[in-house]
Amino acid sequence: MGLALAMMSLLSLSLGAFQIPLYNVLGILLDSIGLELTEFSQQQSNVLLHIRLPRILMAILVGGGLGITGAALQGLFRNPLVEPGLIGVSSGGALFAVIFIVFGSTLPFLSYFGGIGLPLFAFLGGLINTLLVYKMGSWAGKTDISLLILAGVALNALSGALIGLVIFYADDAALRNFTFWSLGDVGGANWSKVGVSFLLISGPVLLVMSQFKNLNALSIGENEAFHMGVDVQKVKYILLFSSALIVGTAVSFTGTIGFVGLIVPHLIRMMFGADHRLVLPGSFLFGATLLTFADLLGRTIVMPSEMPIGIITAIIGAPFFIWLIINVKKIRS
Repeated sequence: MGLALAMMSLLSLSLGAFQIPLYNVLGILLDSIGLELTEFSQQQSNVLLHIRLPRILMAILVGGGLGITGAALQGLFRNPLVEPGLIGVSSGGALFAVIFIVFGSTLPFLSYFGGIGLPLFAFLGGLINTLLVYKMGSWAGKTDISLLILAGVALNALSGALIGLVIFYADDAALRNFTFWSLGDVGGANWSKVGVSFLLISGPVLLVMSQFKNLNALSIGENEAFHMGVDVQKVKYILLFSSALIVGTAVSFTGTIGFVGLIVPHLIRMMFGADHRLVLPGSFLFGATLLTFADLLGRTIVMPSEMPIGIITAIIGAPFFIWLIINVKKIRS
């Protein structure tokens, strides 16, 4: 999986409206660390180092984060249909991100947060929605999956309505920013955004990966995991908090990108089984590879224009989601 991600990243660095031969890509990357391999133009170096490399790193962080978040939430709730968007994490992050985009310039205290204001606000929105969904979906100390999904649908609808209300008061510039942002895209990535994303995503990703034993125990039931010595409530809060931070950061920088957190864990379990020692890192690597591939498609199929990455993932993910529902019905019958 790591090799596939590396090959896809090199291919994505090479292809686009401005072609860079693969040997020049390697030469530029090696030259940036002090090793001279081949000659290349300054234009090639600028395009690769300041445009393509930041967006590919952003795609890796966001795609990997969404993939591992989907795997963690599906393992936590023991339901293959759970993903960050379904339980309100994405919509909550989107709502608070839109509030920051529209009203950020008019509220002086928001300027103190600097470059991390948008991701922190998006994280806060994702966390609030997640905790509300969890509380509404819990009864007598247990989580009812049906109530959880219904609560997620309700909060998604409420968040969508509130987003529309905020947009109603937006000016033309904020409206254009929101329209572009809502389609999902990594084209606006730069090194400062990549740095902030790395700080806010890498820690929670490592924290989620450390819970593989607890997720394996939870797969046989909460009561059984409790009697095996797992602090079930603590694990839930760790995974929910980490998921909200990962998805909130991703949403704030790239907009809402759907289906990655749903389809990636399924494909990983099909290939490697249900052991979370493999599912969690595999979901991160495959999610990063999938989003890098989707970004490459978006940049090449309508050259010289670019198609938003959220459209690509929806085209790939929606048929898979439909197939998944049909397959679940067949199994139950």
